[in-house]
Amino acid sequence: MKKRNLIFTFLILAIAVSCSPSTKILGSWTGPNTPSEPYSNVFVTAITENLVARQTIENDIDTYMSAKGVNAVSSFDIIPPGFKASEENKAATVKAILDGGSDAILTIALLDQTSETRYVPGTTMYSPMMYGGYYGRFYGYYSYYNPVMYDPGYYATDKNYYLEMNLYDAKSEQLVWSAQSETTNPSSIETFSRSFSELVVNQLIKDGLISGK
Repeated sequence: MKKRNLIFTFLILAIAVSCSPSTKILGSWTGPNTPSEPYSNVFVTAITENLVARQTIENDIDTYMSAKGVNAVSSFDIIPPGFKASEENKAATVKAILDGGSDAILTIALLDQTSETRYVPGTTMYSPMMYGGYYGRFYGYYSYYNPVMYDPGYYATDKNYYLEMNLYDAKSEQLVWSAQSETTNPSSIETFSRSFSELVVNQLIKDGLISGK
């Protein structure tokens, strides 16, 4: 019974590790039109119809930027739910962003979502009892337990999400920075948003687009 419990524990740990969420930056690009000084006021907008996801991501990025001394503004006041991008709305939207004091615009968009099925091989645990009455004779040994325990393999499906982050100069509307991220098996929007937002802010600091204190 102890052996079975031990094997079960190892199996649970293996599943937990194989399905654990992770977020990473795949790469970033900095354009030739970057300002001489880092941006200090960033307008943040997540481009999605999922209002909970949008608000969570925008708020978390605002929080991480503020912690680094950068003023960040969520887009909800200027780009409300149901907003339709059009030439008629363009001028008013850009003017409202500039009037709010933002010198840069950060957009976040989901590029792709994929599912990948992979095989996780089984494990074998060997624990011979070298001494003892039941070990020396075949049937006594066999009837007690088989010392080679095998956990069969299984198939696991990973969900991958690819996001693109673009930073535009608010005045010229020119793209000055872009990056892509990959997230595997997010457990919740809250957990994903926190790790994602921290990565994005740190990458912006690393690439010199915003300053970090």
